[in-house]
Order: sequence, then C-alpha cells, then structure tokens
Amino acid sequence: MRLAVSILLAFPLAITAQQTPPLQSWIGWAKSFVPAAASSPKAHTAALFAAANAVPLTKSNWESVLSPSSSDPSLSPETWMVFFSGGNKTCYGRCGRAETAWNESVSLLAADPSSPKLAFVNCDKQPVLCATWSASVPTIWHIQLPIPAEDQSRPATTIHITGLNTTTVSAKQIVELHTHKNYEKSPIYEGAMHPFDGWLARYKLNKPFGYVMFAFANIPSWAFMILVSMISRQM
Repeated sequence: MRLAVSILLAFPLAITAQQTPPLQSWIGWAKSFVPAAASSPKAHTAALFAAANAVPLTKSNWESVLSPSSSDPSLSPETWMVFFSGGNKTCYGRCGRAETAWNESVSLLAADPSSPKLAFVNCDKQPVLCATWSASVPTIWHIQLPIPAEDQSRPATTIHITGLNTTTVSAKQIVELHTHKNYEKSPIYEGAMHPFDGWLARYKLNKPFGYVMFAFANIPSWAFMILVSMISRQM
C-alpha cells in the first residue's frame, strides 16, 4: 500500500522534473545575472513595431481579445497568429532568436492585406495563461475563430500549433506559415486542453486547471519528497 501511494504522489514530481531539467534550470538562473548585449537599431525598431501591432494576451483579456469582431455568420472565420515565448524561467534563455524572428515577421505580415491578426504571450509574465492553454515555447498558434451562426451555435475553432526551432527559425519561415499555409503541416489540435473546444473549456475547468498546474510547477521538488514521506508513514 505504501508503495502504491508513494508511486502516485511521485507522479507530479516526475512531471515537474521533466518540465524543468535541472541543468537547463541552472543555466537559465546563471544567465539571469549576465547583462544582455545591446540590440541593434534594426532589432530595436522591429521590437517596437511588433509591440505596437501585436496584442499582448493575459489571463484576464484573452477571451475578450480572441473573439469574433463581427456577428455576421456569412463571413469567414477570423484568423489569428499567437506567438508564445518566454525568458529564463520558461524558455531557459533560448527564445531570443525566435523573438527576433517574430518581431521582424510582424512588419512583413502587416504589409500583407490578407494578414491574420497578431498576438503574443510572454509565459514568464503570464504563467497561468500558458498553463491554462498548456502552451510550450517558442510556438505559434494559428487560430481560426468561427463566427456564431444565427441560432448562436458556434462551429469548432481550428487550431494548428507550430513549434519553432530556437537555433534556425527566421522571419521568412514565420511569414510563410501564413502566406504558404505552412501551418497546415501541423495537425489540427483537438486535445482536452483546447482553449475553446476542449472538454475542460466546455465545463469551465480550464482556468482552475491552469492555476493548479501553475501551483504544481512552483512547488519545490523537496516539498514533494517530504509529502510522500509523511503520507507513506501514515499508511
């Protein structure tokens, strides 16, 4: 019995350990003390343009932002590209190139009349939102928001998730997710954590689940071990 309880309680610890590799965590912590190199004027300008033309999503505004702006059911679904990134906590300092590519792609997409709407999430600053969506970084979520029908029924929200290579990603690759429809190379996401249509969202459990996962991610591993030890002694 003790063995069964110990294995059960050790499961969240194993998940936490997988999500936060000790070596990568230490490297990210060390990098936080190293001042970042000054960005080039071009990169700085691209970052400012991206900040002005991509909507920052938070745990408080994402549902209102990612909602159809029209009620005309004859219109096509609204398309969004949402960029998930992070800093030392969630990306271990590896998202710099992806962020530069994203910033540069925003100006290119803005020049395209068929460009989707753009948004971004910093998982270091919005950990609960990223946990609610079960979003990894760096990724781009291509979302097609359907407009409710006249009877207020809503078709499925189509999502394709594209992972970005932290060492080779370029602005051109991000732009071509839209212009060449390369997002279709990734399968349609239909998991339980689907932020619009997953069963957790349907029963309004995705937000509580996000808070629970955020709490688990922030519990030190030694606390799990103490809990396992204390409960196993009571059995």
